[in-house]
Amino acid sequence: MGSDREWLDEAVRRIEADYQRSSDTHLIRVDLPRLSGITLYLKDESSHPTGSLKHRLARSLFLYALCNAWIGPETTVIEASSGSTAVSEAYFARMLGLRFIAVVPASTAQPKLDAIRFHGGEIHVVDDPRQVTAVSARLAAECGGHFIDQFTFAERATDWRGNNNIAESIFTQMEAEEHPIPAWIVVGAGTGGTSATIGRYLRYRRLPGRLCVADPVDSVFHRHYADRAVTTLPAGCASCVEGIGRARVEPSFMPGVIDRMEAVTDAQSIGAMRALADRLGRRVGGSTGTSLWACAKLAGEMAAARQTGSIVTLLCDGGERYAATYYDDAWLAAKGLKWREPAEQIAEFLC
Repeated sequence: MGSDREWLDEAVRRIEADYQRSSDTHLIRVDLPRLSGITLYLKDESSHPTGSLKHRLARSLFLYALCNAWIGPETTVIEASSGSTAVSEAYFARMLGLRFIAVVPASTAQPKLDAIRFHGGEIHVVDDPRQVTAVSARLAAECGGHFIDQFTFAERATDWRGNNNIAESIFTQMEAEEHPIPAWIVVGAGTGGTSATIGRYLRYRRLPGRLCVADPVDSVFHRHYADRAVTTLPAGCASCVEGIGRARVEPSFMPGVIDRMEAVTDAQSIGAMRALADRLGRRVGGSTGTSLWACAKLAGEMAAARQTGSIVTLLCDGGERYAATYYDDAWLAAKGLKWREPAEQIAEFLC
């Protein structure tokens, strides 16, 4: 028992030391000349060591599991993930000297699989994405490992009251801006952990800003938000935007802390992503485009109502992992995604 506790203490120290070596992510200001008095900000989560917003979640999930004594020095860690969470968890597993297995849908982008392997993780591919959770639980039982289960524990592993979470970081970085309290914070939902953290933080701090969750059209979350009786998608529905949207309502999704949801088509997501990449001079991921489309709609409504203020959203990950998909015109054409008109609309919004 003593040796396990010593190992656990050292594991927590290593993760905390890694956090101390990392600076906070940048908040990028994007002026909107066509919309006087409204400013857009992008919280650039791509600058984390593993390249995405999921680095925060993976760190919290590992600390939560360690402090609950679910992970020990010989534990195999298993996760169900479309890619980015598994990349980040593989990073932390290798830091602790643990075996890590990512259970991923067959559609996961190859660069994400390469990144998981780069950090020492193993890949278990599942043809039906609806089965990744069940397969992860089965593998954990078979090898005596721990299924870290982001879709259940994301909403509770992070301290939503503060302690350097993403909400507290946003409001600290906004303090010197013209409109320090955002009128809207816009995020996507994969696990629901980020929206739960921000929505709870707004209420706990009694802040007037509101939370909008942008969701792919072919996701159950926005349908569940409108009608709590809806918990699964009809057969045949699937979005091409990785990292957000789900076929079933996950335990970590907390609709009650969300003020508004916007359903966004894949073509709108990709168009917005491509337009933002042109504006920034670097590639961003598809889920960033989903949120940006919702930001543009909210900003237009604010302008029509003669309101001023700020809107904050997340640059969730870089676009390098999507060179063969979202940034490949032939791939988009084969998918039937008519993204060019939405891209023109967002380009006009940003110019």
